[in-house]
Amino acid sequence: MRFNKDDVAFVYGSKWKQRFWKKSGDTYVVMPVQYNIATKKWSKFHVADTQDWWAIHYPDPKSDNSSRPTAPLCDGCHSVNFDIDTKQPTEWNVGCEACHGAGSQHVQNPKLFNILNPARQNYVQASDTCIQCHSQGQPLNNPIKGQYYDWAVGYHAGLKLADYWKLEPHKLGETSFTHFPDGSAHKNRMQGNDFVQSLMYTRGVTCFSCHDPHGSENDSMLRKPATEICSSCHSLNNQNGPHAASLEEHTHHKPGSPGSQCVACHMPKILPELPGGPFVASHTFHFVTPSQTEAQQIPNACNACHKDKDTGWATAAIKTWSDRSPWRMAP
Repeated sequence: MRFNKDDVAFVYGSKWKQRFWKKSGDTYVVMPVQYNIATKKWSKFHVADTQDWWAIHYPDPKSDNSSRPTAPLCDGCHSVNFDIDTKQPTEWNVGCEACHGAGSQHVQNPKLFNILNPARQNYVQASDTCIQCHSQGQPLNNPIKGQYYDWAVGYHAGLKLADYWKLEPHKLGETSFTHFPDGSAHKNRMQGNDFVQSLMYTRGVTCFSCHDPHGSENDSMLRKPATEICSSCHSLNNQNGPHAASLEEHTHHKPGSPGSQCVACHMPKILPELPGGPFVASHTFHFVTPSQTEAQQIPNACNACHKDKDTGWATAAIKTWSDRSPWRMAP
């Protein structure tokens, strides 16, 4: 496909990929190509009718996305207060009110009491602010005014997301477009689906306990470098663990090596952002064993790094770790 900048109304994406919106009637459609920022390569962008749940409701016989409007499929998360009747937002892109709610009174009189701060909400509503877009699911009532929406129509910061949105269902044991057999995420933009399954979420950790939504110099807008984030709650032999005499004893990797980083094992990059990568980190914080890879084809942390080795090698290595339960680590 060939196009020039005059064909492009919007460009979305800065970290992983870029996709290109073009005007189509009173809405937009996404061009059938995308740019991989990491590899600096172009690839086709088209969701097959048998993949995402909404695709069958927007059949695209030309395979060029021309029959897939962004208003019901994209714009609610790529704007502020998108109006499904006028198909216009208060503001394009993610602005302050997407997370803090209506802000006109606060602009006129900046006080703590006249603006919503998700950090002052309970952990469920706090993370709902992020999960509304960083999850795979669908509205509770679809279609809405004759169209199927892929974002939480009617929800805004401060409300209960579960009143408007349901996470994508999954049948344990099956690999689907969205899930691995254990129910963890199988694709990008499913951090919320993973996170709500985690012990971290159960204990009241929120998305912005680790990420700074206003931006930071660290990768993925982390508040601190990844290992420092983890160690602020998880230090040797404290209540949260790890329970070991040294970090090396816990990780079985040399200090300072990639394998000694918490995220290497607990947040392996196994979710494809684009075909062939780059890959997004898992957010369940579970350690996927090589035996799970053999049984369920879920990528494991060991072979995500040791790409020249197989699962048999990884399983044998873990069996030598006397501080790990063989019932959990081995087949």
